[in-house]
Amino acid sequence: MTPISRSGAGRTGLATLIAGALAAGGLAAAGVATLEPGAASASSHREAPLISGQPRYDNTDVYAFVSPDDPETTTIIANWIPFQDPAGGPNFYTFADDAQYDIHIDNNGDAQGELLLRYTFTTHTKSKKTFLYTTGPVTALDDPDLNVTQTYDIELFKLHNQEVVSRTRLADDIPVAPSNVGKASMPDYGTLRRQAVHKLAGGARTFAGQADDPFFLDLRVFDLLYGGDLSEVGDDTLEGYNVNSVALQLPTDMITASERQPVVGIWSTTQRKNAQGSYEQVSRLGNPLVNEVVNPLKDKDRFNASSPWNDGQFLNNVTDPELPKLIESVYKIKAPAAPRTDLVDVFLNGVKGLNRPPNVRPAEMLRLNTSIKPAAEPKRLGVLDGDQAGFPNGRRLTDDVVDIALQVVEGELVGSKNDLGDAVDANDQRFGDSFPYLAEPVAGSRGPLAKGTNGGNDVRNQVVDALQPAGSTDGTRNTGLIAASAATGAVGILLIGLALTWWRRRTQPPN
Repeated sequence: MTPISRSGAGRTGLATLIAGALAAGGLAAAGVATLEPGAASASSHREAPLISGQPRYDNTDVYAFVSPDDPETTTIIANWIPFQDPAGGPNFYTFADDAQYDIHIDNNGDAQGELLLRYTFTTHTKSKKTFLYTTGPVTALDDPDLNVTQTYDIELFKLHNQEVVSRTRLADDIPVAPSNVGKASMPDYGTLRRQAVHKLAGGARTFAGQADDPFFLDLRVFDLLYGGDLSEVGDDTLEGYNVNSVALQLPTDMITASERQPVVGIWSTTQRKNAQGSYEQVSRLGNPLVNEVVNPLKDKDRFNASSPWNDGQFLNNVTDPELPKLIESVYKIKAPAAPRTDLVDVFLNGVKGLNRPPNVRPAEMLRLNTSIKPAAEPKRLGVLDGDQAGFPNGRRLTDDVVDIALQVVEGELVGSKNDLGDAVDANDQRFGDSFPYLAEPVAGSRGPLAKGTNGGNDVRNQVVDALQPAGSTDGTRNTGLIAASAATGAVGILLIGLALTWWRRRTQPPN
Protein backbone atom coordinates (compact mmCIF):
# COMPACT_ATOMS: atom_id res chain seq x y z
CA MET A 1 0.00 0.00 0.00
CA THR A 2 1.52 3.25 -1.05
CA PRO A 3 0.22 6.81 -1.14
CA ILE A 4 -1.07 7.78 -4.58
CA SER A 5 -1.62 11.13 -6.24
CA ARG A 6 -5.03 12.19 -7.52
CA SER A 7 -5.56 13.51 -11.01
CA GLY A 8 -8.05 16.17 -9.97
CA ALA A 9 -9.75 17.87 -7.09
CA GLY A 10 -13.34 16.87 -7.75
CA ARG A 11 -13.88 15.01 -4.51
CA THR A 12 -17.39 16.08 -3.50
CA GLY A 13 -19.13 14.38 -0.63
CA LEU A 14 -21.36 12.47 -3.05
CA ALA A 15 -18.45 11.39 -5.21
CA THR A 16 -16.57 10.10 -2.20
CA LEU A 17 -19.64 8.25 -0.97
CA ILE A 18 -20.20 6.53 -4.29
CA ALA A 19 -16.69 5.11 -4.30
CA GLY A 20 -17.64 2.79 -1.46
CA ALA A 21 -19.26 0.32 -3.79
CA LEU A 22 -16.30 -2.00 -4.12
CA ALA A 23 -15.01 -1.90 -0.58
CA ALA A 24 -18.40 -2.78 0.82
CA GLY A 25 -17.45 -6.00 -0.71
CA GLY A 26 -19.59 -8.91 -1.00
CA LEU A 27 -22.87 -10.29 -1.55
CA ALA A 28 -23.42 -12.36 -4.65
CA ALA A 29 -24.53 -15.40 -6.60
CA ALA A 30 -27.00 -16.36 -9.26
CA GLY A 31 -29.95 -18.36 -10.43
CA VAL A 32 -32.74 -18.26 -12.96
CA ALA A 33 -35.84 -20.34 -12.16
CA THR A 34 -36.61 -22.44 -15.21
CA LEU A 35 -33.02 -21.84 -16.24
CA GLU A 36 -31.70 -22.07 -12.69
CA PRO A 37 -28.66 -24.33 -12.22
CA GLY A 38 -27.99 -26.37 -9.12
CA ALA A 39 -25.73 -25.18 -6.34
CA ALA A 40 -21.97 -25.38 -6.81
CA SER A 41 -18.95 -23.10 -6.39
CA ALA A 42 -16.95 -19.94 -7.05
CA SER A 43 -15.54 -17.09 -9.23
CA SER A 44 -12.69 -14.59 -9.97
CA HIS A 45 -8.89 -15.13 -9.97
CA ARG A 46 -8.66 -18.36 -7.90
CA GLU A 47 -10.55 -16.77 -5.02
CA ALA A 48 -12.59 -19.75 -3.82
CA PRO A 49 -11.59 -23.34 -3.10
CA LEU A 50 -13.75 -25.25 -5.60
CA ILE A 51 -13.37 -23.03 -8.65
CA SER A 52 -9.58 -22.81 -8.29
CA GLY A 53 -9.45 -26.34 -9.71
CA GLN A 54 -11.78 -25.55 -12.63
CA PRO A 55 -10.11 -22.73 -14.58
CA ARG A 56 -12.18 -23.12 -17.78
CA TYR A 57 -15.29 -22.25 -15.79
CA ASP A 58 -13.68 -19.58 -13.60
CA ASN A 59 -15.01 -16.09 -14.27
CA THR A 60 -12.29 -13.54 -13.47
CA ASP A 61 -13.81 -10.08 -14.10
CA VAL A 62 -16.84 -8.23 -15.43
CA TYR A 63 -16.77 -4.78 -17.03
CA ALA A 64 -19.71 -2.61 -18.12
CA PHE A 65 -19.52 0.90 -19.55
CA VAL A 66 -21.11 3.24 -22.05
CA SER A 67 -19.09 2.75 -25.25
CA PRO A 68 -16.70 5.71 -25.57
CA ASP A 69 -16.76 5.73 -29.39
CA ASP A 70 -20.49 4.91 -29.68
CA PRO A 71 -22.36 6.42 -26.71
CA GLU A 72 -25.71 5.05 -27.84
CA THR A 73 -24.44 1.58 -26.98
CA THR A 74 -23.29 -0.21 -23.84
CA THR A 75 -20.34 -2.60 -23.78
CA ILE A 76 -20.19 -5.60 -21.45
CA ILE A 77 -17.02 -7.70 -21.09
CA ALA A 78 -16.70 -10.91 -19.08
CA ASN A 79 -13.46 -12.87 -18.72
CA TRP A 80 -12.68 -16.49 -17.90
CA ILE A 81 -9.70 -18.84 -17.45
CA PRO A 82 -7.16 -16.86 -15.35
CA PHE A 83 -3.37 -16.94 -15.44
CA GLN A 84 -2.96 -18.26 -18.98
CA ASP A 85 0.73 -18.69 -19.75
CA PRO A 86 1.01 -17.63 -23.42
CA ALA A 87 3.35 -20.54 -24.21
CA GLY A 88 1.16 -23.10 -22.41
CA GLY A 89 0.77 -25.62 -25.26
CA PRO A 90 0.27 -27.94 -26.92
CA ASN A 91 -3.27 -27.83 -25.53
CA PHE A 92 -3.99 -24.12 -25.56
CA TYR A 93 -6.90 -22.33 -23.94
CA THR A 94 -10.45 -23.07 -25.09
CA PHE A 95 -13.86 -22.31 -23.67
CA ALA A 96 -15.54 -25.44 -22.30
CA ASP A 97 -17.97 -27.27 -24.57
CA ASP A 98 -19.99 -28.46 -21.56
CA ALA A 99 -20.64 -25.01 -20.12
CA GLN A 100 -23.10 -22.15 -20.43
CA TYR A 101 -21.44 -18.73 -20.15
CA ASP A 102 -24.17 -16.27 -19.16
CA ILE A 103 -24.49 -12.51 -18.85
CA HIS A 104 -27.42 -11.34 -16.69
CA ILE A 105 -29.07 -7.90 -16.81
CA ASP A 106 -31.45 -6.57 -14.15
CA ASN A 107 -33.15 -3.44 -15.51
CA ASN A 108 -35.76 -2.75 -12.82
CA GLY A 109 -33.81 -3.17 -9.56
CA ASP A 110 -35.62 -6.29 -8.30
CA ALA A 111 -32.35 -8.31 -8.01
CA GLN A 112 -33.55 -10.68 -10.74
CA GLY A 113 -32.38 -10.74 -14.34
CA GLU A 114 -34.86 -9.55 -16.96
CA LEU A 115 -32.41 -10.38 -19.75
CA LEU A 116 -30.01 -13.32 -20.03
CA LEU A 117 -27.48 -13.62 -22.86
CA ARG A 118 -26.05 -17.13 -23.14
CA TYR A 119 -22.84 -18.11 -24.96
CA THR A 120 -22.22 -21.80 -25.72
CA PHE A 121 -19.11 -23.10 -27.46
CA THR A 122 -18.18 -26.02 -29.72
CA THR A 123 -14.63 -27.23 -30.39
CA HIS A 124 -13.59 -28.47 -33.84
CA THR A 125 -10.40 -30.41 -34.65
CA LYS A 126 -9.26 -30.89 -38.26
CA SER A 127 -6.75 -33.65 -37.54
CA LYS A 128 -6.28 -35.72 -34.41
CA LYS A 129 -3.20 -37.38 -35.86
CA THR A 130 -1.03 -34.47 -34.75
CA PHE A 131 -0.36 -32.96 -31.35
CA LEU A 132 -0.20 -29.45 -32.87
CA TYR A 133 -2.65 -26.59 -32.33
CA THR A 134 -1.38 -25.05 -35.58
CA THR A 135 0.25 -27.00 -38.42
CA GLY A 136 1.66 -23.97 -40.24
CA PRO A 137 1.43 -20.16 -40.34
CA VAL A 138 -2.20 -19.11 -39.72
CA THR A 139 -3.38 -16.04 -41.63
CA ALA A 140 -7.17 -16.31 -41.20
CA LEU A 141 -9.69 -17.88 -38.85
CA ASP A 142 -10.66 -20.38 -41.58
CA ASP A 143 -7.02 -21.23 -42.37
CA PRO A 144 -6.59 -25.03 -42.74
CA ASP A 145 -3.39 -24.72 -40.67
CA LEU A 146 -5.44 -23.72 -37.61
CA ASN A 147 -5.99 -27.27 -36.43
CA VAL A 148 -8.13 -26.56 -33.34
CA THR A 149 -10.93 -24.00 -33.65
CA GLN A 150 -14.02 -23.01 -31.74
CA THR A 151 -17.39 -21.53 -32.69
CA TYR A 152 -20.19 -20.25 -30.50
CA ASP A 153 -23.92 -19.54 -30.45
CA ILE A 154 -25.72 -16.73 -28.62
CA GLU A 155 -29.23 -16.93 -27.22
CA LEU A 156 -31.26 -14.13 -25.64
CA PHE A 157 -33.77 -15.04 -22.92
CA LYS A 158 -36.32 -12.50 -21.73
CA LEU A 159 -37.56 -13.26 -18.23
CA HIS A 160 -40.30 -12.19 -15.85
CA ASN A 161 -40.06 -13.31 -12.24
CA GLN A 162 -37.51 -15.88 -13.42
CA GLU A 163 -39.90 -17.43 -15.93
CA VAL A 164 -38.88 -17.45 -19.60
CA VAL A 165 -41.07 -15.09 -21.64
CA SER A 166 -39.19 -15.49 -24.92
CA ARG A 167 -36.10 -17.16 -26.31
CA THR A 168 -34.29 -15.81 -29.39
CA ARG A 169 -31.26 -17.15 -31.23
CA LEU A 170 -29.04 -14.13 -31.94
CA ALA A 171 -26.18 -15.91 -33.73
CA ASP A 172 -24.88 -19.32 -34.76
CA ASP A 173 -21.40 -20.70 -35.39
CA ILE A 174 -19.42 -17.50 -34.89
CA PRO A 175 -15.65 -18.14 -34.94
CA VAL A 176 -13.60 -17.59 -31.79
CA ALA A 177 -10.25 -15.77 -31.88
CA PRO A 178 -7.65 -18.46 -31.07
CA SER A 179 -4.90 -18.52 -28.48
CA ASN A 180 -1.92 -16.50 -29.67
CA VAL A 181 0.54 -19.37 -30.09
CA GLY A 182 3.41 -17.17 -31.28
CA LYS A 183 4.81 -15.10 -34.11
CA ALA A 184 5.78 -18.07 -36.26
CA SER A 185 2.34 -19.66 -36.08
CA MET A 186 0.35 -16.38 -36.16
CA PRO A 187 2.45 -13.69 -37.86
CA ASP A 188 -0.43 -11.15 -37.88
CA TYR A 189 -2.63 -11.80 -34.87
CA GLY A 190 -4.39 -8.44 -35.33
CA THR A 191 -6.05 -9.79 -38.48
CA LEU A 192 -7.39 -12.78 -36.56
CA ARG A 193 -8.73 -10.47 -33.85
CA ARG A 194 -10.54 -8.28 -36.39
CA GLN A 195 -12.07 -11.32 -38.11
CA ALA A 196 -13.49 -12.46 -34.75
CA VAL A 197 -15.59 -9.28 -34.31
CA HIS A 198 -19.06 -10.12 -35.57
CA LYS A 199 -22.02 -7.81 -36.26
CA LEU A 200 -25.43 -8.88 -34.96
CA ALA A 201 -28.89 -7.70 -35.95
CA GLY A 202 -30.00 -4.35 -34.61
CA GLY A 203 -26.55 -2.79 -34.38
CA ALA A 204 -25.08 -5.12 -31.77
CA ARG A 205 -21.57 -6.61 -31.97
CA THR A 206 -19.92 -9.59 -30.34
CA PHE A 207 -16.42 -10.94 -29.80
CA ALA A 208 -15.07 -14.06 -28.10
CA GLY A 209 -11.45 -15.10 -27.84
CA GLN A 210 -8.18 -14.68 -26.03
CA ALA A 211 -7.03 -11.30 -24.71
CA ASP A 212 -4.40 -9.81 -22.46
CA ASP A 213 -5.76 -9.90 -18.90
CA PRO A 214 -6.99 -6.31 -18.43
CA PHE A 215 -7.03 -6.42 -14.63
CA PHE A 216 -3.96 -4.67 -13.23
CA LEU A 217 -2.95 -5.06 -9.59
CA ASP A 218 -0.32 -6.40 -7.25
CA LEU A 219 -1.73 -9.74 -6.10
CA ARG A 220 1.07 -10.22 -3.60
CA VAL A 221 -1.27 -8.61 -1.09
CA PHE A 222 -1.82 -12.19 0.09
CA ASP A 223 1.79 -12.38 1.33
CA LEU A 224 1.07 -10.61 4.63
CA LEU A 225 -0.28 -7.55 2.83
CA TYR A 226 2.71 -6.93 0.51
CA GLY A 227 5.37 -8.59 2.60
CA GLY A 228 4.44 -6.99 5.90
CA ASP A 229 6.74 -4.04 5.19
CA LEU A 230 5.64 -2.96 1.66
CA SER A 231 8.69 -4.70 0.20
CA GLU A 232 6.52 -6.46 -2.37
CA VAL A 233 4.38 -3.58 -3.62
CA GLY A 234 4.28 -2.17 -7.15
CA ASP A 235 4.47 -5.26 -9.39
CA ASP A 236 1.59 -5.97 -11.80
CA THR A 237 1.20 -9.65 -11.01
CA LEU A 238 -1.05 -10.26 -14.03
CA GLU A 239 1.41 -8.77 -16.52
CA GLY A 240 2.18 -11.29 -19.25
CA TYR A 241 -0.88 -13.45 -18.64
CA ASN A 242 -3.94 -13.85 -20.85
CA VAL A 243 -7.63 -14.63 -20.31
CA ASN A 244 -10.51 -15.74 -22.51
CA SER A 245 -12.99 -12.93 -23.07
CA VAL A 246 -16.56 -12.48 -24.20
CA ALA A 247 -17.41 -8.92 -25.26
CA LEU A 248 -20.84 -7.71 -26.26
CA GLN A 249 -21.85 -4.26 -27.46
CA LEU A 250 -25.59 -3.64 -27.41
CA PRO A 251 -27.83 -0.66 -28.22
CA THR A 252 -28.55 0.80 -24.80
CA ASP A 253 -32.29 0.96 -25.40
CA MET A 254 -32.22 -2.82 -25.83
CA ILE A 255 -31.13 -3.42 -22.23
CA THR A 256 -32.78 -0.60 -20.25
CA ALA A 257 -36.36 -0.58 -19.03
CA SER A 258 -36.99 2.96 -20.34
CA GLU A 259 -35.32 6.34 -20.77
CA ARG A 260 -36.68 7.28 -17.35
CA GLN A 261 -34.96 4.25 -15.77
CA PRO A 262 -31.47 4.05 -17.30
CA VAL A 263 -29.78 2.01 -14.53
CA VAL A 264 -28.94 -1.63 -15.19
CA GLY A 265 -27.38 -4.26 -12.92
CA ILE A 266 -25.00 -6.70 -14.57
CA TRP A 267 -23.35 -9.95 -13.49
CA SER A 268 -22.12 -13.11 -15.16
CA THR A 269 -22.25 -16.81 -14.33
CA THR A 270 -20.93 -20.12 -15.59
CA GLN A 271 -22.94 -23.32 -15.55
CA ARG A 272 -21.23 -26.68 -16.02
CA LYS A 273 -22.96 -29.90 -17.08
CA ASN A 274 -22.83 -32.57 -14.38
CA ALA A 275 -22.85 -36.36 -14.63
CA GLN A 276 -26.66 -36.41 -14.70
CA GLY A 277 -26.74 -34.09 -17.72
CA SER A 278 -28.10 -31.02 -15.94
CA TYR A 279 -26.25 -27.75 -15.41
CA GLU A 280 -24.84 -26.54 -12.11
CA GLN A 281 -23.60 -23.03 -11.46
CA VAL A 282 -19.88 -23.01 -10.69
CA SER A 283 -18.92 -19.34 -11.08
CA ARG A 284 -20.51 -15.96 -10.48
CA LEU A 285 -19.14 -12.44 -10.66
CA GLY A 286 -20.40 -8.87 -10.46
CA ASN A 287 -18.13 -6.38 -8.70
CA PRO A 288 -14.41 -7.17 -8.58
CA LEU A 289 -12.57 -8.54 -5.52
CA VAL A 290 -15.76 -9.40 -3.65
CA ASN A 291 -15.18 -13.06 -2.95
CA GLU A 292 -11.41 -12.68 -2.80
CA VAL A 293 -11.03 -10.29 0.13
CA VAL A 294 -14.45 -9.91 1.78
CA ASN A 295 -15.88 -13.39 2.29
CA PRO A 296 -14.11 -15.81 4.64
CA LEU A 297 -13.31 -19.35 3.50
CA LYS A 298 -16.49 -20.76 5.04
CA ASP A 299 -18.66 -18.60 2.77
CA LYS A 300 -16.78 -18.52 -0.52
CA ASP A 301 -18.33 -21.51 -2.29
CA ARG A 302 -21.80 -20.90 -0.85
CA PHE A 303 -21.55 -17.25 -1.86
CA ASN A 304 -21.46 -18.15 -5.54
CA ALA A 305 -24.21 -20.75 -5.31
CA SER A 306 -26.76 -18.36 -3.82
CA SER A 307 -29.01 -15.86 -5.61
CA PRO A 308 -28.69 -12.06 -5.59
CA TRP A 309 -32.00 -11.59 -3.80
CA ASN A 310 -30.67 -13.66 -0.89
CA ASP A 311 -27.52 -11.59 -0.36
CA GLY A 312 -28.53 -10.60 3.15
CA GLN A 313 -27.04 -13.85 4.46
CA PHE A 314 -23.57 -12.37 3.93
CA LEU A 315 -24.34 -9.00 5.50
CA ASN A 316 -21.99 -9.44 8.47
CA ASN A 317 -19.02 -9.81 6.09
CA VAL A 318 -19.75 -6.25 4.96
CA THR A 319 -20.64 -4.59 8.25
CA ASP A 320 -17.63 -6.12 10.03
CA PRO A 321 -15.03 -6.70 7.26
CA GLU A 322 -11.77 -8.51 7.90
CA LEU A 323 -9.44 -6.50 5.64
CA PRO A 324 -9.19 -3.27 7.71
CA LYS A 325 -8.46 -5.36 10.80
CA LEU A 326 -5.60 -7.08 8.97
CA ILE A 327 -4.22 -3.73 7.82
CA GLU A 328 -4.34 -2.48 11.40
CA SER A 329 -2.52 -5.56 12.73
CA VAL A 330 0.24 -5.39 10.11
CA TYR A 331 0.64 -1.64 9.48
CA LYS A 332 -0.93 -0.14 12.62
CA ILE A 333 -3.40 1.94 10.60
CA LYS A 334 -6.49 2.07 12.81
CA ALA A 335 -9.50 0.30 11.33
CA PRO A 336 -12.78 2.24 11.15
CA ALA A 337 -15.22 1.15 13.82
CA ALA A 338 -17.76 -1.55 13.07
CA PRO A 339 -20.54 -1.91 12.16
CA ARG A 340 -19.67 -0.42 8.77
CA THR A 341 -23.11 0.94 8.01
CA ASP A 342 -21.37 3.51 5.81
CA LEU A 343 -20.77 0.76 3.24
CA VAL A 344 -23.99 -1.23 3.20
CA ASP A 345 -26.48 1.11 1.55
CA VAL A 346 -24.05 2.31 -1.11
CA PHE A 347 -22.88 -1.15 -2.06
CA LEU A 348 -26.12 -3.08 -2.11
CA ASN A 349 -28.48 -0.44 -3.44
CA GLY A 350 -26.45 1.83 -5.66
CA VAL A 351 -26.21 5.51 -4.84
CA LYS A 352 -29.31 7.66 -4.97
CA GLY A 353 -28.96 10.18 -7.76
CA LEU A 354 -26.28 8.20 -9.57
CA ASN A 355 -26.80 4.48 -10.07
CA ARG A 356 -29.62 3.41 -7.77
CA PRO A 357 -32.74 2.12 -9.56
CA PRO A 358 -36.18 2.91 -8.12
CA ASN A 359 -37.72 0.36 -5.75
CA VAL A 360 -34.35 -1.36 -5.50
CA ARG A 361 -33.97 -4.71 -3.78
CA PRO A 362 -30.51 -4.83 -2.13
CA ALA A 363 -28.18 -7.13 -4.07
CA GLU A 364 -24.58 -7.29 -5.27
CA MET A 365 -24.06 -6.61 -8.95
CA LEU A 366 -22.21 -4.14 -11.15
CA ARG A 367 -24.64 -1.20 -11.48
CA LEU A 368 -24.35 1.18 -14.44
CA ASN A 369 -26.27 4.38 -15.15
CA THR A 370 -26.32 4.29 -18.96
CA SER A 371 -27.45 7.92 -19.23
CA ILE A 372 -24.06 9.21 -18.02
CA LYS A 373 -21.92 9.80 -21.07
CA PRO A 374 -18.26 8.71 -21.29
CA ALA A 375 -15.67 11.06 -19.83
CA ALA A 376 -13.45 12.90 -22.32
CA GLU A 377 -10.48 12.22 -20.03
CA PRO A 378 -11.24 9.22 -17.82
CA LYS A 379 -9.70 9.27 -14.35
CA ARG A 380 -8.40 6.00 -13.00
CA LEU A 381 -10.02 6.56 -9.58
CA GLY A 382 -13.41 7.01 -11.20
CA VAL A 383 -16.12 8.56 -9.04
CA LEU A 384 -13.69 8.95 -6.13
CA ASP A 385 -11.91 11.56 -8.26
CA GLY A 386 -15.07 13.21 -9.62
CA ASP A 387 -15.40 11.09 -12.78
CA GLN A 388 -18.96 9.79 -12.55
CA ALA A 389 -18.59 7.65 -15.68
CA GLY A 390 -16.15 5.40 -13.83
CA PHE A 391 -16.18 2.75 -11.14
CA PRO A 392 -18.32 2.04 -9.18
CA ASN A 393 -20.76 3.40 -11.76
CA GLY A 394 -20.10 0.37 -13.93
CA ARG A 395 -16.47 -0.52 -14.50
CA ARG A 396 -14.16 0.57 -17.31
CA LEU A 397 -11.02 -1.26 -18.33
CA THR A 398 -8.85 1.61 -17.06
CA ASP A 399 -10.48 1.99 -13.63
CA ASP A 400 -8.04 1.32 -10.77
CA VAL A 401 -10.42 -0.67 -8.60
CA VAL A 402 -7.75 -1.84 -6.15
CA ASP A 403 -6.71 1.68 -5.14
CA ILE A 404 -10.37 2.69 -4.81
CA ALA A 405 -11.05 -0.34 -2.63
CA LEU A 406 -8.10 0.24 -0.32
CA GLN A 407 -9.00 3.87 0.23
CA VAL A 408 -12.65 3.20 0.93
CA VAL A 409 -12.14 0.23 3.23
CA GLU A 410 -9.77 2.40 5.25
CA GLY A 411 -12.46 4.97 5.92
CA GLU A 412 -12.97 7.42 3.05
CA LEU A 413 -16.69 7.35 3.83
CA VAL A 414 -16.27 8.05 7.55
CA GLY A 415 -13.77 10.89 7.42
CA SER A 416 -10.49 8.96 7.34
CA LYS A 417 -9.03 10.47 4.19
CA ASN A 418 -6.15 8.52 2.70
CA ASP A 419 -4.26 7.95 -0.54
CA LEU A 420 -3.54 4.24 -0.24
CA GLY A 421 -2.81 2.14 -3.31
CA ASP A 422 -0.84 -0.84 -4.60
CA ALA A 423 1.47 1.30 -6.83
CA VAL A 424 0.09 -0.36 -9.98
CA ASP A 425 -1.87 2.37 -11.72
CA ALA A 426 -2.42 1.09 -15.26
CA ASN A 427 -2.36 -2.03 -17.41
CA ASP A 428 0.94 -2.96 -19.02
CA GLN A 429 -0.73 -3.22 -22.45
CA ARG A 430 -2.61 -0.34 -24.09
CA PHE A 431 -6.34 -0.85 -24.51
CA GLY A 432 -8.02 -0.31 -27.88
CA ASP A 433 -10.07 2.71 -28.90
CA SER A 434 -12.87 0.65 -30.45
CA PHE A 435 -14.77 -2.55 -29.76
CA PRO A 436 -13.78 -4.95 -28.23
CA TYR A 437 -11.32 -2.50 -26.57
CA LEU A 438 -9.26 -5.30 -24.99
CA ALA A 439 -5.53 -5.49 -25.65
CA GLU A 440 -4.38 -8.33 -27.89
CA PRO A 441 -3.16 -11.42 -26.03
CA VAL A 442 0.50 -11.82 -25.22
CA ALA A 443 2.09 -14.14 -27.80
CA GLY A 444 3.60 -17.49 -26.94
CA SER A 445 6.80 -16.15 -28.49
CA ARG A 446 7.45 -13.12 -26.33
CA GLY A 447 9.85 -11.35 -28.66
CA PRO A 448 11.56 -11.51 -32.07
CA LEU A 449 14.18 -13.89 -30.65
CA ALA A 450 14.48 -15.78 -27.42
CA LYS A 451 17.09 -14.63 -24.91
CA GLY A 452 20.57 -15.67 -25.99
CA THR A 453 19.80 -15.84 -29.72
CA ASN A 454 21.31 -12.62 -30.94
CA GLY A 455 23.81 -14.01 -33.45
CA GLY A 456 27.40 -15.19 -33.29
CA ASN A 457 28.08 -18.34 -31.29
CA ASP A 458 24.78 -18.10 -29.40
CA VAL A 459 22.32 -20.72 -28.18
CA ARG A 460 20.56 -21.05 -31.52
CA ASN A 461 23.77 -21.53 -33.45
CA GLN A 462 25.01 -24.07 -30.95
CA VAL A 463 21.84 -26.12 -31.42
CA VAL A 464 22.21 -25.95 -35.20
CA ASP A 465 25.88 -26.90 -34.93
CA ALA A 466 24.94 -29.98 -32.95
CA LEU A 467 22.94 -31.17 -35.95
CA GLN A 468 25.87 -30.81 -38.38
CA PRO A 469 28.17 -33.70 -39.41
CA ALA A 470 31.75 -33.39 -38.21
CA GLY A 471 33.71 -30.97 -40.39
CA SER A 472 30.65 -29.61 -42.15
CA THR A 473 30.82 -25.90 -42.95
CA ASP A 474 27.97 -25.47 -45.40
CA GLY A 475 25.33 -25.01 -42.70
CA THR A 476 23.12 -27.85 -43.98
CA ARG A 477 21.56 -30.31 -41.56
CA ASN A 478 22.62 -33.94 -41.89
CA THR A 479 19.26 -35.63 -41.46
CA GLY A 480 20.89 -38.98 -42.17
CA LEU A 481 23.09 -38.54 -39.12
CA ILE A 482 20.06 -37.68 -36.99
CA ALA A 483 18.17 -40.73 -38.27
CA ALA A 484 21.19 -42.97 -37.66
CA SER A 485 21.51 -41.65 -34.11
CA ALA A 486 17.84 -42.33 -33.47
CA ALA A 487 18.13 -45.83 -34.91
CA THR A 488 21.17 -46.56 -32.78
CA GLY A 489 19.28 -45.48 -29.69
CA ALA A 490 16.34 -47.72 -30.59
CA VAL A 491 18.60 -50.73 -31.11
CA GLY A 492 20.24 -50.08 -27.74
CA ILE A 493 16.88 -50.00 -25.99
CA LEU A 494 15.88 -53.24 -27.74
CA LEU A 495 19.08 -55.01 -26.64
CA ILE A 496 18.59 -53.90 -23.05
CA GLY A 497 15.03 -55.23 -23.14
CA LEU A 498 16.17 -58.61 -24.48
CA ALA A 499 18.88 -58.85 -21.82
CA LEU A 500 16.38 -58.16 -19.04
CA THR A 501 14.00 -60.81 -20.39
CA TRP A 502 16.83 -63.40 -20.50
CA TRP A 503 17.92 -62.55 -16.97
CA ARG A 504 14.40 -62.87 -15.56
CA ARG A 505 14.00 -66.30 -17.15
CA ARG A 506 17.36 -67.45 -15.69
CA THR A 507 16.47 -66.29 -12.19
CA GLN A 508 12.85 -67.44 -12.19
CA PRO A 509 12.34 -70.67 -10.12
CA PRO A 510 11.09 -73.69 -12.05
CA ASN A 511 7.40 -74.59 -11.90
